Amino acid sequence: MTDDSSELNAIELATELTIAWLNNGNNRVAAEDVPAFLQTMHATVLGLASGTSEPEESAPQQEHVPAVSVRKSLASKDHIISMIDGKPYKTLRRHLAGHGLTPETYRERYGLRPDYPMVAETYSQSRRDMAKRIGLGRKARTASEDGEATGDAAPRRGRKPKAAE
Repeated sequence: MTDDSSELNAIELATELTIAWLNNGNNRVAAEDVPAFLQTMHATVLGLASGTSEPEESAPQQEHVPAVSVRKSLASKDHIISMIDGKPYKTLRRHLAGHGLTPETYRERYGLRPDYPMVAETYSQSRRDMAKRIGLGRKARTASEDGEATGDAAPRRGRKPKAAE
């Protein structure tokens, strides 16, 4: 009788875990895949309950279906559409970090080229213009270059020179 109650608890636990997983908006699953997932979850719960450390079979990696096509994700210069949720972003880096991804893993997951942009074109251009306006990216000018450019020696600051007596 103990075996029947543990079996029932395993079924209930697997069902609750499956429901929780399906309620997560980040998980996209077709209706016909739910029974297979529930069976896998049940086998996993039973394996954990019995104390077997070996998985019965390695689960295939979940295939990630992109929310939009690559062409559509880059269609606008004002934003990049995320392949995870289909929403527009000026920059994907923070969005990806929220999903536990790096730009490299994101590109790998969806089969993107290594030069796939992570920042929208207009946003990148506006940041570039702002950086140029405030002088970033230029080498600092030294005092000797200033003096050579104007033909004057750089003025000294501090104490006045002693007068010749």
